[in-house]
Amino acid sequence: MAVNLVNVEAVSKVYGTRALLDGVSLGVSEGERIGVVGRNGDGKTTLIRMLAKLEEADTGRVTHSGGLRLGVLTQHDSLDPKATIRHEVIGVMADHEWAGSAKIRDVLTGLFGGLDLPGFENGLDTVIGPLSGGERRRIALAKLLIDDQDLLVLDEPTNHLDVEGIAWLAKHLQERRSALVCVTHDRWFLDQVCTRMWDVQRGAVHEYEGGYSDYVFARAERERIAATEESKRQNLMRKELAWLRRGAPARTSKPRYRIEAANELIADVPPPRDTSELMKFANARLGKTVFDLEDVTVTAGPKTLLEHLTWQLGPGDRIGLVGVNGAGKTSLLRALADAAVSQGEIQPAAGGITVGKTVRLAYLSQDVTELPATLRVLEAVQQVRDRVDLGKGREMTAGQLCEQFGFTKEKQWTPVGDLSGGERRRLQLLRLLMDEPNVLFLDEPTNDLDIETLTQLEDLLDGWPGSMVVISHDRFFIERTTDKTLALLGDRALRMLPRGIDEYLERRRKMIEAAVPTPAAAPAQTKPGVSAADARAAKKELQKVERQLDKVSDKEAKLHARIADNATDFELVAKLDAELRELAGEREELEMRWLELAEDA
Repeated sequence: MAVNLVNVEAVSKVYGTRALLDGVSLGVSEGERIGVVGRNGDGKTTLIRMLAKLEEADTGRVTHSGGLRLGVLTQHDSLDPKATIRHEVIGVMADHEWAGSAKIRDVLTGLFGGLDLPGFENGLDTVIGPLSGGERRRIALAKLLIDDQDLLVLDEPTNHLDVEGIAWLAKHLQERRSALVCVTHDRWFLDQVCTRMWDVQRGAVHEYEGGYSDYVFARAERERIAATEESKRQNLMRKELAWLRRGAPARTSKPRYRIEAANELIADVPPPRDTSELMKFANARLGKTVFDLEDVTVTAGPKTLLEHLTWQLGPGDRIGLVGVNGAGKTSLLRALADAAVSQGEIQPAAGGITVGKTVRLAYLSQDVTELPATLRVLEAVQQVRDRVDLGKGREMTAGQLCEQFGFTKEKQWTPVGDLSGGERRRLQLLRLLMDEPNVLFLDEPTNDLDIETLTQLEDLLDGWPGSMVVISHDRFFIERTTDKTLALLGDRALRMLPRGIDEYLERRRKMIEAAVPTPAAAPAQTKPGVSAADARAAKKELQKVERQLDKVSDKEAKLHARIADNATDFELVAKLDAELRELAGEREELEMRWLELAEDA
């Protein structure tokens, strides 16, 4: 029988006039892995701080088992700014001692990309003081994971980690024996790591068995049975459940609820996006040209990030852009944005970018635009426009869109200066959408957003007609909102990934295993015997193959939908299944051709 490590008994916590937690009782047992979700400001961080005895409860009590070894990652580290990374992470261990530890090698490689810490000028001997908040956070996490604990309490551990780092951390936590309580907005991570969920809502904590996928189903079912009046929230949860069941049925390895019940619950929920309809509307708004790049070179200071890039962002394209840090994801978006804002006058270091005449670009950067502190939320939105056309006959007022983004009627009159970082991020995104753009660049849009706001944003983007490029380390968000994944692997090229982020992680694994020199430092080369002209021709044919792959994907999606709609007509299902197999063969041939062309290009 599992031993209880922590008991929380009838705990309450009040801030001002608001009760964040009201009579909450919980327990954490040996080996349990618990994910904590809920809206920003509802008390997630307060709950885990009290759990770790970093904060006192107003009433009730928290007890730890005798000799509990507890490790805590808070949002603010306690690292000594004068110390080196070696001193904080390795301590007094000699090089041969820590280098001989498989655990330490795994943590350093997983969080920093190598034992020599390639991202830091002086490696382990780098002084902590001048480092960024993200770098300090990775150091604090490494220090924590190298030790042995009975219970890990982590507040947003995936912040400032890239896709690879998040995948490594999920695998590492799965293999640890210690119990875990984790606050995060990364839904893919929750599904991979957690076996239970705590949902913090209005002073209470609701417990669910299973990972995020199981939680979505259980919560939607609970709200359906309770017949609550929160119809908008129910619909969002059911829509996300439909995505989990149809788009990625193997998303959880521990299903605890009957598949039949889940399918019944989403029987009348349409697919998240009507891709063909949105494409028609996007063509009408944008014409044939959005961004055309011909033999483009993108630089950052003296460093060349992309070279000989020929690529086309077309009307209605929804692109997820992933890649190693420093490979040029943000620089590429900035180059496109500069060309759009200057109407083609500002061009990259080499090559040319052609911008469509009808392009109206909205660019959400990682920097939050500062607004006057005394300006109210609603006023900040109305400064842009009072009403917004969302396409397909949908129109919203500034107040309605504010509510969809979690700003209640009372919150809409809050001064901007009183908003949290996440709320300012939401407001920045709101103002961009109010300007009715037809091209969206979103650079880490999920930073500081809670899961409910993320699902609302995804719901809004589902019906948004236009071209979109998303840079994000949130794998779930990229898979949910985009149709195609492109990658920057650090070799100065942009690559299409037919199998998405799984393929990206495989390629990165192979690069690391091959122990090649840092790709960003290596000159871009074409295949031996292939001329520059042949390479450019291969790039153009690559685009053609990519468009054919998109068409095959659309056909496959429609066939899957028809099979689902006619599940009882066995003759028709057999016929549709045969068509599906033919398409699979066609896809395989196209992917093989794509790989051949990629080698030439």
